[in-house]
Amino acid sequence: MSHDKDPSGRSDQHNSRGIELADRGWLDEAVKEFQRAIELDPGASHAHDNLATVYAEQKKLREALSEHLVALRLDPESPTVHFNLAAFLSANATDLAIESYRAALALDPLFPEAQFNLGLTLADEGQVEEALTALRTAVEQAPEDPLPRHELATLLLDEAEFRAAITQLKEVVRLAPELFEAWLDLGIAYAQQGFYEESARAYAGAVRLRPDDLLLNYNLGGLHALQGKPDEALAALRKALAIDAVKVRGWLRDDRMFEPLEGLNDFEALARG
Repeated sequence: MSHDKDPSGRSDQHNSRGIELADRGWLDEAVKEFQRAIELDPGASHAHDNLATVYAEQKKLREALSEHLVALRLDPESPTVHFNLAAFLSANATDLAIESYRAALALDPLFPEAQFNLGLTLADEGQVEEALTALRTAVEQAPEDPLPRHELATLLLDEAEFRAAITQLKEVVRLAPELFEAWLDLGIAYAQQGFYEESARAYAGAVRLRPDDLLLNYNLGGLHALQGKPDEALAALRKALAIDAVKVRGWLRDDRMFEPLEGLNDFEALARG
């Protein structure tokens, strides 16, 4: 809590009382005291700052942000005001974004951009089911936009829902045939399902766009290994190693795709370096 000097004695009394109440956890009562302090002295930046802190504890995030910004406008030279605003943003920016996206959607449910951004933010926070729901809604509302579909497919891949991911990715590459990442993800999803020929065709689409990509060549090597094509597998793996040998050898330590090559001298030499 901020204890900056208040020019009004009565305002300062209410501010001090608000601090005591907040420290005891009596937040509603503290809010009333800070509001009374502000009524008596609207320029009391510390009262706004303290009110913001209590609002944040109550998860009234937009109200808290508003009070922090008022405090900053009133006292832009105060390091405490800047610090408290920064601490609030560091702790609550994502929750505030989620709250604001949901507020936008409450006002306009047919807002695919808000659904999309809400889905991405929820996914980053590990709220997977809610993220999937938001991204699916974005796809439904903007069916010709490949970006929400691709992000939905990416999250489905992360959740090992490969069949559902394939359905979305097939549509993504139809809508955006120049999107390298979609071809790559489609190849990975097919390979995970054991559909090796379909995976090879998807990787061919990625090769057309970016033949020297690290992940593409690594996954191509794994696919060829699974297909029983050691020469092709080793050729792709050599390309990947030429791009980033340290990273590739780290992947190889835990990757079962390359088990069919184990025991081959050429593979063991590449894997060990």
